[in-house]
Amino acid sequence: MRKLRVGVVGTGEFGRRHMRVAARSERAELVAAYDADPARAAAAAAEHGGEPVPSLRALAERVDAAIVAVPTTFHAEAGCALLEAGVDVLVEKPIAPGLDSARRLVETAASRGRILQVGHLERFNPAVRALAQAVRLPLFFEIHRLSTFTPRSLDVDVLLDLMIHDIDIVLSLVKTMPEEIRAAGISILSPKVDIANARLAFPGGCIANLTASRVSTERVRKLRLFQPHQYLSVDYSRQDLFSLSVTPELGIASNPVPVEKDEPLRLELESFFECVATRRAPVVTGEDACRALEVALAIGARIEEHSRVVGESLAALSKG
Repeated sequence: MRKLRVGVVGTGEFGRRHMRVAARSERAELVAAYDADPARAAAAAAEHGGEPVPSLRALAERVDAAIVAVPTTFHAEAGCALLEAGVDVLVEKPIAPGLDSARRLVETAASRGRILQVGHLERFNPAVRALAQAVRLPLFFEIHRLSTFTPRSLDVDVLLDLMIHDIDIVLSLVKTMPEEIRAAGISILSPKVDIANARLAFPGGCIANLTASRVSTERVRKLRLFQPHQYLSVDYSRQDLFSLSVTPELGIASNPVPVEKDEPLRLELESFFECVATRRAPVVTGEDACRALEVALAIGARIEEHSRVVGESLAALSKG
């Protein structure tokens, strides 16, 4: 079979990672790279292969599939242009900064009969895949995603930068949307929210408590899930899953769950390439990404409401 011709749009840090993995795939051939900064595209192509091209149109003419790794603000613009040109697209998460532009991507892919996959990378984490097999009736999630500060991704807040990974995981496991959201957050080193906590309540009684920070002193990626008679713990970074269960004899059984470790980005891209070749629906569809984005934006709205309440309380206190 002929290898898929693949291009990468946006050759910053994430784009270069995609180029590295695509260049090593047995399914695909990295043929083109485009960036608004031609020198950056040329440097990335020199390192990983492919040809630096002068425009998005030039890239579309050379490829069967493309990975969009530009800043979130430009996802819909670049993604829709490629889809309209007949190119299958994997767009990095979040799908877009707003629901209108996100739905435009979904509708364009549908009208053109193209594959649209969204880069919610943690779905391909082997420990998360093992967790999905073990989940029966999730009742409570406690999730922490903490990072040290970097100037990357400051075009979005911590909800769209980090927390959206875990929102997507929770939605994929609970399989419904939350009916109540409470949240608080603050800005510290950027104009946007840098630390946030959200409590999602779902029909049926499941509760998810999510904390995300991009101004932490350490890097933490952990999920804890409780369901009847069982506690499950995932360390995203280590790719391990631990289970603590109550046996029918009321004994306690604790053990690590076997996980076949692999690079999530490689698994994600190989899955995308397979979808392009077979025309099956991707693991993370545009509709999935829209639901995660809708929840993230609702959390942002609750944070704004909470900030107003705090501001009013402080103003009342200052008046004595």
